[in-house]
Amino acid sequence: MRYPKRTGRLSVPGRKARLATAAMLAATTLAACGGQDGSAPKAPATIPELTKDPLTLSFIWFDWPPAHALEAFANAEYAKLRPNVTIKVKTVPNANWHDAMFTQFAAHKTDFDIPILDSQHIGEAVTNGNILDITDFVKKNIDVKAYNPYLLAAYGQFPQAETGKRDENASLYGLPLLGDTWTMIYRKDLIGDKPPQTWDEMISVAEKCQADNPGVSGLAFHQANGSDAAAVTYNTVNGVYGGNLWDPKTRKIDGVLNDAAGQEAMDVLVNKMKPLTAKGSGNWFIDEVNAAVAQGKACIAFNWIAASGGLLDPKQSTLGTTREQILDKLGFATLPAQKTNLVPLGGMGMHVSAYSPEANQAEALNFMKWFEQGDIQKKWAAAGGVPSRTDALESPEFLDAAPFNQVYTDSVPRMRDMWNVPEYARLVDIENTNVNAALNGAKAPKAALDDIAKQQQAVLNAGSGKGGGGL
Repeated sequence: MRYPKRTGRLSVPGRKARLATAAMLAATTLAACGGQDGSAPKAPATIPELTKDPLTLSFIWFDWPPAHALEAFANAEYAKLRPNVTIKVKTVPNANWHDAMFTQFAAHKTDFDIPILDSQHIGEAVTNGNILDITDFVKKNIDVKAYNPYLLAAYGQFPQAETGKRDENASLYGLPLLGDTWTMIYRKDLIGDKPPQTWDEMISVAEKCQADNPGVSGLAFHQANGSDAAAVTYNTVNGVYGGNLWDPKTRKIDGVLNDAAGQEAMDVLVNKMKPLTAKGSGNWFIDEVNAAVAQGKACIAFNWIAASGGLLDPKQSTLGTTREQILDKLGFATLPAQKTNLVPLGGMGMHVSAYSPEANQAEALNFMKWFEQGDIQKKWAAAGGVPSRTDALESPEFLDAAPFNQVYTDSVPRMRDMWNVPEYARLVDIENTNVNAALNGAKAPKAALDDIAKQQQAVLNAGSGKGGGGL
């Protein structure tokens, strides 16, 4: 999931590693900063000796319910293993999330130990030497076979392998923290218990529901020109109609994104879906979509699973005075298929700051090892998290915790990410601006898509040539 508005990015040169103590060197040191060429410093395979002194292990994330759930969960559970450690999840407004991390990276000094990065942030952080290479640590401490390989690649690998395949020879820089994808939310009392199975059927059902229920819009979805809101919406429609975002092998966008399938997807989005949305919804994102659902103003909506918990809260809903009454009216389903069954990958990974003190880096590695255990992942699921281990995803602790959790488990094999390249921020801003313009009538759909393809191609042509992934 990629929430905040990305503004200016900073290119950060690497710096020489600080001198480590003799004892830490003997244990194969945790590097405290990037190498001279900007490459990521390597973490040791074996976790160095942990301090017995009081220590605060700090994360940084944006302010939303999973961040608070993580802090409460970690302080309750990790303290059983490490009672001298306090977990602090520092939160910032989601619009400031990226810059709150990368401005500190640029200064080569961070007040956090574990940055929580979007999958697309990894390339920027790696090429600037901001986070540790944890490949050797993972090989020794993490059961990689316990995960769908794409989730390991999406949340930790750079450069990215072909979508859906993890390159076991590539380096890992993070581990999964929170998985996510879109769910289709639908009014069972208005359209029936069975959700639409194809995208075309979904549009027809939404159109009829809107006609039959004055004051209720057929659809609610992300359209905003901020974060990756409008871009993810177009990319999702592009995927189900058989389109591709680019050719990662040739780094070609112009002629791929805006081919016949891409143009059909843009036409469907602008000319068939947009007319079924509420008036004034041209800049809606997560909160606005949830509000429309909770207020009974949408027949069918699309939103991130990890942001959907509030829909079941009677204090926030007009659909019922109890959770059970709300669920009598709301259904949650995987996205309809069309020419393909692709769904968007969201979620984030956790990483280790290259500028954190050695004791904190060691503790961060220890926390990761602890967090990724099967029993801990199941407890995290029961606490409201979305785990990535297959055994946790298929466990009653996860599946019974919320009505949309089965949607995530069923969606994992269908996921498609965006471009995992250092130029990601510029690519997504170009797409957001143009898709939002098309949705709001400021550009013709074909012209908007052609502009995206040409402008993104120019960025890649002038870029690093590193990275990949996505389709």
